[in-house]
Amino acid sequence: MFGLMFSLRTSSSSPCSSHLHRLSSLPRPPLSRNNSSNMSSDSHWLSPADREEQVMELRATGWMEVEERDAIFKDLHFKTFNQAFGFMSRVALQAEKMNHHPEWFNVYNKVQITLTTHDCGGLSKRDIKMAKFIDKISLSM
Repeated sequence: MFGLMFSLRTSSSSPCSSHLHRLSSLPRPPLSRNNSSNMSSDSHWLSPADREEQVMELRATGWMEVEERDAIFKDLHFKTFNQAFGFMSRVALQAEKMNHHPEWFNVYNKVQITLTTHDCGGLSKRDIKMAKFIDKISLSM
């Protein structure tokens, strides 16, 4: 049996809107950081060259950096709540397959998503893969 978890926000403003800025200003992680020998290669940070290439693609589709975090954010709008919830359900199934779960917030037809890899403390190959999946699914809704 599946359950749903909702969080209550007391602020009426967007949870990330005041914390966004350009992706290129994010501090770059060290090249050889590995917190666990059991982490998949998707959990590892991107090299600076790979990172710049990958985030440039994501910028073109509306992803932004979250200020003071090594994370990316996207604000999505759908026609109805049903479409937004259907989108979230599809992303949730993929997240379970990848064992990589987004931070997200939903109100009616709006979904705000933040991606970061907690295992390595920042943006990783998993986030890029999940962001591309999210973009693909959102276009089909």
